[in-house]
Amino acid sequence: MTRPLNRDRSLEELERDRWPAPSADDTRLVATAHALRRRPIGELTVEDMRLLIGQDIGLPHLLPLALEVLRENPMAEGHMYEGDLLSAVLTRNPAVWTESSELGRELRVIISKLTDLPPDLQQKVERFLAP
Repeated sequence: MTRPLNRDRSLEELERDRWPAPSADDTRLVATAHALRRRPIGELTVEDMRLLIGQDIGLPHLLPLALEVLRENPMAEGHMYEGDLLSAVLTRNPAVWTESSELGRELRVIISKLTDLPPDLQQKVERFLAP
């Protein structure tokens, strides 16, 4: 059973891990990820979740939120392309789904209803479903 999400808290608060401020030499991606970790998770957009999930940041807290979005709109998109949140979720390390088997089952239900996916996304679905 998944635990209830406290959407008013940030990843830093939920994980009890405050990252040091990014340095001037860090990339925009690093600076953005640092800033998003300080935002309450209930305020994160599809793009914010796509970015953080794609960097394996905050997965125990963000995957349940992402699946809520995908349940309503499996092809939800951030700033990249239609289905980019699903792509980020599907391409996480398989160990994530072993540790969160309930979420893995839910993702399987979501993708079982999809048809006519773009080839790149279809390949990601097939890799996710492969034993």
